[in-house]
Amino acid sequence: MTANGELAGDPAPQPSDDPTDRPAKHGRRRRFRWVKWVAGIALFALLIGEGYYLWPRLHDSWNKLTEIHWGWVAACIWMQALSMSGFSRVQKQLLHAGGVEVRQRKSVAVVYGATAMSVTLPAGQVFSTAFTYRQTRRWGANSIVASWQLVMSGVIATAGLALLGVGGALLVGNRVGPFKLIVSLVGVIALVWVGNYLSKNPGALEAVLRRGLALLNRIRKRRAEQGTNKIADMLAQLESVDLGKRDGALVVAWALVHRLADVACLGAACYAVGADPKWAGLLIAFTAGKAVGSIPFAPGGIVYVDATLIYGLTAGAALPASQAVAAAFVYRLVSFVLVAIIGWIVFAFLFRTPQADDAEFEKEFEQRRL
Repeated sequence: MTANGELAGDPAPQPSDDPTDRPAKHGRRRRFRWVKWVAGIALFALLIGEGYYLWPRLHDSWNKLTEIHWGWVAACIWMQALSMSGFSRVQKQLLHAGGVEVRQRKSVAVVYGATAMSVTLPAGQVFSTAFTYRQTRRWGANSIVASWQLVMSGVIATAGLALLGVGGALLVGNRVGPFKLIVSLVGVIALVWVGNYLSKNPGALEAVLRRGLALLNRIRKRRAEQGTNKIADMLAQLESVDLGKRDGALVVAWALVHRLADVACLGAACYAVGADPKWAGLLIAFTAGKAVGSIPFAPGGIVYVDATLIYGLTAGAALPASQAVAAAFVYRLVSFVLVAIIGWIVFAFLFRTPQADDAEFEKEFEQRRL
């Protein structure tokens, strides 16, 4: 297989002059071209709406930015770097539990590259997930461990975000109650325990999978035993995952570093423009901004994430509108623009060259995703 993913020795496909061979995808592109126009018009309308809403405050915000405290900007950048490093440590520790050793430098490089794809490309989350899967497979992870690492890191990041939101609600006196916080913590611990139990006792899962496969084969009118070899292979690979107490504790610790450093980055952005935010409201504003940013409407959540942050900082953290706009600008400049620039630079120097196994891993990833 060559660097382009083609089999060595096979003739390269030649373009056809027959108009009937021209792919139907051109027709599909024309058919769905209206979607791009609608999305573009909607994004333009959002920009106009945000500009109309923010215009009276932009002059004051600009004054805040011209009086910026550069020491806090440096702290903002450092906190964001610590957050990215924390998430790469989560990834590294999960892979360690699966028997895969990787250097921190490689792990953090993949996190930066994947984040750049996620926040700048259309359908960036799909590209970034496939990119991370491909790299972890190259580090020696089997397909089960690579997929497990992706799922667990996503679940842990989401759980950490939910805990921050609940914690912020408790601090501001919302009627959340400690019960929901305890339930959230127990849920995360139970998820880790179940995954670890199944990896150590694959027989408990095998019977369920075989019954489900037999039922599926009956519905699809196939032989009852078809696919059982894949179950055996999957369970054999799953046995290699062992998230012990030490690995689990380190995963939780680095997940907290990842989230809390990102919150501290937003706080430093507020201090950089002379604001004094309420930290309980800051937690809620941060959680709301990240939750809204998970909606893949526009790359990086541009416009609607900014609007959510500004509203959250104004309503929750008690910042004046001019300071909220300036603080959101500084935070997004660091956490979105700067991280994306660094990520693409890392990608250009370390990952741009195609590898011979790219096509194989892409096909494998698509099969697992479907």
